[in-house]
Amino acid sequence: MKYYIIAGEASGDMHGANLIHELKKMDNDSFFQFFGGDKMQSASGNSAIKHISELAFMGFVEVIFNLRTILKNISICKESILEFQPDALILIDYPGFNLRIAKWAKKNGIKVYYYISPQIWAWKTNRIHSLMDVSEKMFVILPFEKDFYKKYNYDVDAEFVGHPLLDEIKKNEFKKIEEEKPIIALLPGSRKQEINKMLPVMIQLVDAYPNYQFCLAAAASIPKDFYLNLIQNKKIKIIENNTYGLLDSAFAAIVTSGTATLETGLFQVPQVVCYKGNEISFWIAKRLVKNIKYISLVNLILDKLLVTELIQDDFNSTKLKEEFNKILEEKNRIKIGEGYKRLQEKLSKENASQNVAQSIVEK
Repeated sequence: MKYYIIAGEASGDMHGANLIHELKKMDNDSFFQFFGGDKMQSASGNSAIKHISELAFMGFVEVIFNLRTILKNISICKESILEFQPDALILIDYPGFNLRIAKWAKKNGIKVYYYISPQIWAWKTNRIHSLMDVSEKMFVILPFEKDFYKKYNYDVDAEFVGHPLLDEIKKNEFKKIEEEKPIIALLPGSRKQEINKMLPVMIQLVDAYPNYQFCLAAAASIPKDFYLNLIQNKKIKIIENNTYGLLDSAFAAIVTSGTATLETGLFQVPQVVCYKGNEISFWIAKRLVKNIKYISLVNLILDKLLVTELIQDDFNSTKLKEEFNKILEEKNRIKIGEGYKRLQEKLSKENASQNVAQSIVEK
């Protein structure tokens, strides 16, 4: 079979690569084309039609400023899909781009599978109808998502396949970070624009805590010089290509909201979750977001506030220091650890990539 996969950011590239590995095991005649990154290129042996470094735009204002590039990428994607004529089009998250492609693909008779559902349960619930109309099958990775789709009484199957991070952490070979002092992990995100906003505030902690070693998890797609320009000779060690090794070694973490919050939770590391975006984008998002109380995956899955979230104006050096002090206290660390155990239980289903691959191959 021929598979066309679209992922638009680093986490999607990782999950896409794992899915390619599983599809290869089950389908000896598999061929791949994709929008993705280095991991998908390595797994498939092919070059990406478009690399994720050219795709990662976040926020309403940023999308508007880059609209011409985005529309051009959509056009390139459609042309390459028509030329490739895939048996299955597999879309991984990245909703703004992928939902456009899904509608177009459905009209052109191409089977669409959506892996890692867009978070339409949080906002734009009107999108559920177009999403279900164009999808052959939905593969969801959060336990509450299956019931969310079920209540809309669509015939399209939404299958909970487990969360792929469980498998990624389990199979990953990572090297622990050895330091004399307890390690504080800084995870400022994977896009330049969010790192620019998050990291300058995060590094203000460094001088106030000389008894800890601060280590920064560098995104593979970001040059080291970019980080060096921001940290400005602070005593921070940059860790490249070993985020899981860093989390496995960390005493605590400061984490930008996103997939990394769940990764940090699965490694049992007490964390403060942070987010700061463009003011206009945030203002628009606040008026669109519905039905959610939290921004971090840890709190969303548990449906309770376990880890502190500092959002927009609350993300400042004073409040960050205040909340950071709390996760250094033993009583709070024990409480967070108990919450993380419940998180593991809720995400107990394993082999997500294998489950998705098997379902598509057998369809």
